[in-house]
Amino acid sequence: MNLQIALLLGQDGITNGAIYALLALSILLVFTVTRILLIPLGEFVTFGALTMATIQSGKPVLFVWLLLALTLVDAALDIRQQVGQRFDMARLRMTAIKIGYAVLMVVIANTVPLADIPMAFQALLTLCLLVPLGPLMYRLFFQPLADAHSLVLLIVSIAVHVAMVGVGLLLFGPEGARTLPFSDTGLHLGPVMLKSQTIWVILVSVLLIVTLFVTFERTLYGKALRATAVNRVGARLLGISPVFAGKATFALAALIGVSSGILIAPITTLYFDSGFIISLKGFVGAIIGGLISYPVAAVGAVAVGLIEAFSMFWASTYKEIIVFTLIIPFLLWRSMTSHHVEDDE
Repeated sequence: MNLQIALLLGQDGITNGAIYALLALSILLVFTVTRILLIPLGEFVTFGALTMATIQSGKPVLFVWLLLALTLVDAALDIRQQVGQRFDMARLRMTAIKIGYAVLMVVIANTVPLADIPMAFQALLTLCLLVPLGPLMYRLFFQPLADAHSLVLLIVSIAVHVAMVGVGLLLFGPEGARTLPFSDTGLHLGPVMLKSQTIWVILVSVLLIVTLFVTFERTLYGKALRATAVNRVGARLLGISPVFAGKATFALAALIGVSSGILIAPITTLYFDSGFIISLKGFVGAIIGGLISYPVAAVGAVAVGLIEAFSMFWASTYKEIIVFTLIIPFLLWRSMTSHHVEDDE
């Protein structure tokens, strides 16, 4: 291995590590606020990439019908909750807005020549289609079990992941896809030319991370989510809605996941079932952070990307084993340094 090869591998490692860092932060965000390990996070990545590829190929965007169906189920549940009670006009108005939004997405997807619009609008439309899936997922599958044991929430999360993989096969088919790069230019840095897509990935990843930091440190809603993460019961007593916190965190996780899919779609071919491995590598970074520390999780995720890249050069057959073996020493270290208290039955 010479310096040029090392720099190329480092470029790939940092690119992948930036995506893993975003997913690790999403996993930590959702877990600390809701106690849910979001196993289906990888499906947001693959759905985002495959939806973008579908738009660019001019094929029908079938995902929009899933959005409409889930929105109608959500609306039906909202109306059912108010039967026998005094109808809340604000909630009914919000229900009508959600249905109208889903119908608008159906109209746009079936009338506008999406393959001919600029790539920036294609990416924006992909976000508009997929990000609402996050709050809908929480409302339909997790909100009724919000106070259940963590193991129950984990089982439901795995079930949702399996269901979404099947939905992905139905909507996108078994073929892989990739999208057009954002630009074909590059930046020469010594003996290595940085790909434009690599620069996009790093810049957008840093922007999202900084935005999350500012949101949680400077805004009222961010502080409310932090309060829910620190003490759910105390936050509820202070008037912070755990339902709002759950939907908000799932929306942020969906935004980050779909954005990650759009960013890496020009770099690698993704399939309907590629999301689990991608999110699992983000989970390794989250474990390095102890499912608590955001900075350590981000650094750990970048380290995972670098180790994966160099493993492909030295031992490509065992690169997945090498990456996932990283989790073992951290689990052993945390097991030996943490103090466990048995719950009284």
